[in-house]
Amino acid sequence: MKKEFKSGFISIIGRANVGKSTLMNRLVGEKIAIMSNKPQTTRHQVRTILTTNDFQAVFIDTPGIHTPNTELGKFMVKAAHTTLNEVDIILFLIETDTRIGKLDEEIISKLKSVNSAVFLCINKIDGKDPQEVIDSIECYKDSMDFAEVIPISAYEGTNVDALIHCISKYLPAGPKFFPEDMITDEPERQLVAELIREKALHLLDKEIPHGIAIEISSMRKRDKSDMVDIEATIICERDAHKKIIIGKNGQMIKSIGTHARRDIERLLGSKIFLSLWVKVKKNWRDSEFLLKNYGYSKENLLE
Repeated sequence: MKKEFKSGFISIIGRANVGKSTLMNRLVGEKIAIMSNKPQTTRHQVRTILTTNDFQAVFIDTPGIHTPNTELGKFMVKAAHTTLNEVDIILFLIETDTRIGKLDEEIISKLKSVNSAVFLCINKIDGKDPQEVIDSIECYKDSMDFAEVIPISAYEGTNVDALIHCISKYLPAGPKFFPEDMITDEPERQLVAELIREKALHLLDKEIPHGIAIEISSMRKRDKSDMVDIEATIICERDAHKKIIIGKNGQMIKSIGTHARRDIERLLGSKIFLSLWVKVKKNWRDSEFLLKNYGYSKENLLE
């Protein structure tokens, strides 16, 4: 008798900087979501797809849940919350801790009202004393009825195979939503913009990255060549930030472009010529019109 194929959607949620993007990239074996040690790196719902002979799992990486103070922040929190009632499984990611913080309490209170199976995933266990992990489990396990409790290291890959096995058990019978060789449904332009923003996150001062967006002006393949020409603009909020992004003698923007080009070429599978510009759009994070222009549209969120 042929084994029943399974499929479903899995949302990864948690506070900012707990390793959600790292986990999603590890689960599908490819770098799709950008990563940084700065909080609030992810701004969109990013979808990736893992297909095996037995199941297809569609993972949704969400922005870190935080207390927003801009319209962009409100968009990000909404992006995280809107997946909760539309998925089959929720991976609630935390770090080892012996006290449930305010934001985690708020997340748990929302999780108690969903119908999805909720897994508690304790991340970043690499290098931790096993007793710390046990204490974290004891701290959280009575806060709600978790379907599974799994300690993992998204960075090292520890217990990720066990997590995938658990996910496969909870997925319902269903069709393949996407082709077998597809690992994301994100548009190429969006992925390119995010890779440029990732390099800016790594290279710029800690305060500036939260105030930047990337706008892809054009992306064209050359005639009779594999070369792709990309023009992109880094949007920032202040004239002083523009100077820092450009850098002395243009060194900073050149460095951002050099680092981004490597990853973009791997993504597209072809050589690229990347032209980067910088524009100031004051207070763009509080402008619904500009937020929509830069891809932060509420219409794109799962409802």
